[in-house]
Amino acid sequence: MSANTVMKTSLRNFFAHKGRMALSAVAVLLSVAFVCGTLVFTDTMNTTFDKLFAATSSDVTVSPKAARSEGSDTGRPESMPASTLTQVKRADGVKSAEGAVSSMNVTVVNADNKNMGSENGGPTIAGNWTRNDLRSMDITSGHAPRGPTEVMVDSDTADKHHLKMGDELRTIAATGDFRAKIVGIASFKVTNPGAAVVYFDTATAQRELIGRSGRFTQINVAAAPGVSDTLLKKNVAASLDGPYKFQTQKETADANRKDVGSFMNVIKYAMLGFAGIAFLVGIFLIINTFSMLVAQRTREIGLMRAIGSSRRQVNRSVLVEALLLGVFGSVIGVGAGVGLAVGLMKMMSAAGMDLSTDDLTVKWTTPVVGLLLGIVVTVFAAYIPARRAGKVSPMAALRDAGTPADVKAGVVRALIGLVLTGGGGFALYTATQAAKASEGSLWLGVGIVATLIGFVVIGPLLAGGVVRVISAVLLRMFGSVGRMAERNALRNPRRTGATGAALMIGLALVACLSVVGSSMVASATSELDKSVGADFIVEGQNGLKPQAAEALKKAPYVSHVTEVKYVKTKLTTPGGTKEDEELVAATPTYAQDLRRETTAGELSAAYGKNAMSVGSEFATKNHLKVGDTMNVAFERGRTADLKIAAITSDDTTFDKGAMYIGLATAKQYVPAGQLPLNGMMFAKADSGKADQAYKALKASVASDPTVHVKDQTDYKQTLKDQIGQLLNMIYGLLALAIIVAVLGVVNTLALSVVERTREIGLMRAIGLSRRQLRRMIRLESVVIALFGALIGLGLGMGWGATAQKLLALEGLDVLEIPWPTIIGVFIGSAFVGLFAALVPAFRAGRMNVLNAIATE
Repeated sequence: MSANTVMKTSLRNFFAHKGRMALSAVAVLLSVAFVCGTLVFTDTMNTTFDKLFAATSSDVTVSPKAARSEGSDTGRPESMPASTLTQVKRADGVKSAEGAVSSMNVTVVNADNKNMGSENGGPTIAGNWTRNDLRSMDITSGHAPRGPTEVMVDSDTADKHHLKMGDELRTIAATGDFRAKIVGIASFKVTNPGAAVVYFDTATAQRELIGRSGRFTQINVAAAPGVSDTLLKKNVAASLDGPYKFQTQKETADANRKDVGSFMNVIKYAMLGFAGIAFLVGIFLIINTFSMLVAQRTREIGLMRAIGSSRRQVNRSVLVEALLLGVFGSVIGVGAGVGLAVGLMKMMSAAGMDLSTDDLTVKWTTPVVGLLLGIVVTVFAAYIPARRAGKVSPMAALRDAGTPADVKAGVVRALIGLVLTGGGGFALYTATQAAKASEGSLWLGVGIVATLIGFVVIGPLLAGGVVRVISAVLLRMFGSVGRMAERNALRNPRRTGATGAALMIGLALVACLSVVGSSMVASATSELDKSVGADFIVEGQNGLKPQAAEALKKAPYVSHVTEVKYVKTKLTTPGGTKEDEELVAATPTYAQDLRRETTAGELSAAYGKNAMSVGSEFATKNHLKVGDTMNVAFERGRTADLKIAAITSDDTTFDKGAMYIGLATAKQYVPAGQLPLNGMMFAKADSGKADQAYKALKASVASDPTVHVKDQTDYKQTLKDQIGQLLNMIYGLLALAIIVAVLGVVNTLALSVVERTREIGLMRAIGLSRRQLRRMIRLESVVIALFGALIGLGLGMGWGATAQKLLALEGLDVLEIPWPTIIGVFIGSAFVGLFAALVPAFRAGRMNVLNAIATE
């Protein structure tokens, strides 16, 4: 047979099974679309941020060396004297320079006390209007602010919150609250991903945001003609002597890009991971499709062999079909991926992160990656069925039978599967015995991969026993139709195993994550009940501003209020080891509000003058004991020698490894105004006055919508909601793999109906009604789906229980199986099976009896 004949044969077979191929192509399409959509979406977000950073960065930026991109923990941005601007202007190559004020530690509210900031976590930025802002913005209404009672907002914020000229806004900063009326609206020239921006005149910005006049947070420098940014940076740096940071436009943009880059990479690789799972599930679908097509064409392949086709040519014929399928599915998948990216952008815009299709970025690598992945995965999946087709002998043309190697291959497969499963089980057991979570996580990963592959390989072996058990419970009530459905599911264990395995993968991950999520919530709730003695926990966005802290202290019905600050330090142990550590500086009542067990000393003593505590792991590592002295260099403050008064147990969830000092000690060594804002606060109600104290505390901070007062019930619900939202997002991504698995069930049933055409015709001829036939196929589908669900959920719960053992080493020591979720997913799988069987059952019921009997 010539190469041309092989191609013609492949094309004929491909188009002869259009419906079957289309279902497999959809699996390839979905997987490729998810990969390409992820790449286009993240590339577009990168483009959006790149344009924004390039437009907002001056040729050279001068800022205090201590300035952080995320803002200052004191609530006031780091600043430098206005005299610095005069020095910069004198540097060679400077065309112009201007001082800028910018702060992200602000909250802006309207007349109804509603937060005007982004709802998606984007920053609220307040500053003065400068010439540099004209690079990225145009004033489209009104004018720039000219006095202390005037403010200008960006058009995106104005549109989103229905703000108009003359509306009053209140800005809450660490220095206090102040009000101003909108006199201008400015529009971004580039896409604003979601920041809310307000502008004041320079004097107001300095006074209200920094707390002092005559200071700037940065200086924007423009280069004279012919002067490069690099040379300008060098000249400006030479003109100044002090703790300053100098960045060219590219360096500023790169630094900003780095800040968002880690977040972008998490999104990108997480979504690509789920696309990989969908590809894995798709492999089973493609293997099943080609295996069944090869089995159906045994006689045809035997005839081809009889008239001179070689094994290689038959093998190549099947692989060419797979290649056509891969190309077809991948090409459409690439296009669908761009559409998916646009859909994601619209979804993000609805959630508050604005992304414009004008920035849609499709790099040449994206379609190449999509096509390569789709084609390679499809051809790889078809290799085993193609190899099996090549083994069909010319004698097979005279009979309908599988290949002689089936039995031997089944034994080898079972042995490999048992070895992998046993090895994976041992790895999971080893993970549970680990002394450290970091050590056990490696064994957990090995165990998950090995048991997953092992269960996939021994799927046919498990199918016989599990299907019989499910059938005994579920199908016996359907009489002879139920028994026929059971036999059909058992007829080809390899096919049933592979179809169930596709569903198993997605559901195993669902079960694992459900167990981990539920255990985390249960553990945190248990620890909260055990450790937190306070009645109320108060948290704020970017810390609690001073005015909120003072208001809380004055609330009635409250016996005490605890302040908690997180102070950055550099520690030197008696042995000379240096460590960067964040100390918890709190008022002494913190020992009552968060109960910590000590292994040595008294925790209350750690809040005394020049005293501190350390965690047990830190103490063991550095050979520390109560009475030892630590040298502590406070950031933005002086150095102190603090005596270790207590060693706390690290067998906890909250404040694990924390080191405590008294707030009075921190104030002794860090200047006023340089201490961080309160990270959180605790409060205890007067005896029998919990409800009144709750209302009073809420009322005291009602003017700042970013401050939240929670009792223990509220706090537990917040933990539950946060983990629940994360799990729901993961379940949504896993839905792609489950959709592909459902396609696999549909394809398996559709091909098995074609395979059993004559048998179905004979059953109909001897009295089986259409209704009974459709029910038989639906029941077969339900059994296959429940088989996959039972194995997947069992495997996932095993993974989750092992993962919880590692979490227990981090203090999360409660194992909770979310039975309602597990049972709900199992029952849902039965409906998945019913849904998957609708079309195959309908088509089987419409078969012409005589034509079916006459089928060869």
